[in-house]
Amino acid sequence: MDLNFFKQTRILDGGMGQELLARGMKHNGTLWSANAILNENYHQLLEDTHRDFVKAGAEVIVTTTFTTRRKRLRENNIEDKFEYLNIKAGEIANKVKKEFPNILIAGGLPPQELTYEPDERSEDEITKTFNEQAKLLNDYVDFFYFDVWSSIKEFKCGIEAIKEFKKPYLIGIHISEGTNLPSGEKISEIKGIINDQLLGIMLSCVSPENYEKNLQEMRELNVPFGFKLNGFMTTKPKDGYTSSYFKNDGGNPNKFLGQRHDLTPDKIGEIAKKFKDNGATILGGCCETRPSHIEAMAKLK
Repeated sequence: MDLNFFKQTRILDGGMGQELLARGMKHNGTLWSANAILNENYHQLLEDTHRDFVKAGAEVIVTTTFTTRRKRLRENNIEDKFEYLNIKAGEIANKVKKEFPNILIAGGLPPQELTYEPDERSEDEITKTFNEQAKLLNDYVDFFYFDVWSSIKEFKCGIEAIKEFKKPYLIGIHISEGTNLPSGEKISEIKGIINDQLLGIMLSCVSPENYEKNLQEMRELNVPFGFKLNGFMTTKPKDGYTSSYFKNDGGNPNKFLGQRHDLTPDKIGEIAKKFKDNGATILGGCCETRPSHIEAMAKLK
């Protein structure tokens, strides 16, 4: 694909996991969006949700693979479904691409351990698990999206993990609060590990307010940049994000992360315009953003 793709304004999709729950998918342990792939009765719902984001203006859809990582499957006693779930996610995304051939598919690689927390394992272990998931997605995707990672070490491992596939990548840095990654590192430290396959750098699953705090440092990276904004109250719950929280609160993260009601599509459109006017070219949504929010961003093209 064109490595300059994100140098002009591009629209990404919104938050699949929360949207699937909002559309009636029942939770299943801590599987979250992976349940839409595991349960064949939800395959059409998943396909339709991808399609609705495209109809709203998304030029890129992300595979629904945020919870098809080994750790989450192991917690739910279905690690044997690892290959099936990742491949099926790629197949479903490609059904939509056949209908809308101009869209791109991003292979979503999630953090391989906990969400919103740095992976403390060895670099070899992290690289291996990223590579296993990327290998299953490779045939179905145009590029890889490093989805909501929390440390520079993870990005270093991810770049190494996908090297054999010779495909570019989009970086999604998570910052829960302030201006440091959960690992304590600064955004600018990413410059020491990126290579010529980089498409751009986003802040992912962050509030608009927190994105604004980091806007200047994003600009100073001198690469295409942008965001996938969420509608949670926080991504740093008092006792830390654990899968037990998720399970005990009915399988919906907004039960313990909180759900904002002020970020209407019109409000998100205003916010995205302000960030676009300050140089952002990658505009998208994360948890709690619906096709209507993406449509508001798409009007800025």
